[in-house]
Amino acid sequence: MSRDGSDVATRLAEVRARIRSAGRSPDEVRIVAVTKGFGVEVVEEALAAGVRDLGENYAQELLAKAHEASHGARWHYLGSPQHNKIRSLAAVVSAWHGVDRPRSLTAIAESSPNAEVFVQVNVARVPGRPGCDPDDVDSLVELAASSSVALSGLMAVAPVGSPDEARRCFRWLARRAEALGLSELSMGMSDDFEIAVQEGATVLRLGRILFGERPSRQAARSYT
Repeated sequence: MSRDGSDVATRLAEVRARIRSAGRSPDEVRIVAVTKGFGVEVVEEALAAGVRDLGENYAQELLAKAHEASHGARWHYLGSPQHNKIRSLAAVVSAWHGVDRPRSLTAIAESSPNAEVFVQVNVARVPGRPGCDPDDVDSLVELAASSSVALSGLMAVAPVGSPDEARRCFRWLARRAEALGLSELSMGMSDDFEIAVQEGATVLRLGRILFGERPSRQAARSYT
């Protein structure tokens, strides 16, 4: 891949064309480039291609890349925030997508007031998956709305492999967000982003489609 970001720019243009084909303007959809598993050079390629919203799932990896990379990135934390990591992340994270419990929400409000927050919902109720239960989303949203964070909307990860199930999850999330008066929907990844766009996504979390396959654990640089 070119270090000047030209390959990422080409792939980004292709994603935007597919967003148009799905019936939406690319200007309506924010793309978060997920650099998880890649080295800091991929962060630089994304920045060179004009991508400013970058996402990571692990605290140490995000902190290392934020320290090493050029300025200008807006960092999104995509994982379920661990209570003991929130304070260290607060200095660099602008948006938290994986908020799924009151304790995490309270810690973010204390350490990072006015940070953008998405409440994550385990729409499909997959055991062991992050996200609050669909029955609990209203109370968590109410708590977020009454705290010092900037509540933007809801977030979900669709089950792998079934376009129909992905659509069902995204549609449920969109309807719930509308009922709660929330305007932002963080949903859709490399394999299902077009379905998410059709169902109202305003934020896409894209990694492989922009950067290719992630390196093996042995080949990737360790940030742990």
